[in-house]
Amino acid sequence: MVDSITELGAADAGCIAVSGSHGGWSAARYAAAARPLLAVFNDAGVGKDGAGIAGLAVLQAQGIAACTVAHDSARIGDAGSTLADGKISHANEAARALGAEPGLRCAELVARLRPDA
Repeated sequence: MVDSITELGAADAGCIAVSGSHGGWSAARYAAAARPLLAVFNDAGVGKDGAGIAGLAVLQAQGIAACTVAHDSARIGDAGSTLADGKISHANEAARALGAEPGLRCAELVARLRPDA
């Protein structure tokens, strides 16, 4: 877990990156550089022209699974809240292939992907 997606580095490749960051294109650049198995963001209310979830398409184009939790289900900037309280609101195709569906609790998705954790 990272409160800010900017905390990820190359050593985190393949991780499940649960963050408190918004799901915009600027945040997606940091996730893309780290190449996680799955990146989880906050939808930040989606925003004008879908700005809060724009990063999902950016990451899909790079073959990286990404989803957001609803802004009213988890605190923005708080990865612990994303994991414990967050409910999936949006997911790219790669994330859907991993089981991310709107309404699913983030904790449940992570438990399915990392049953040993």
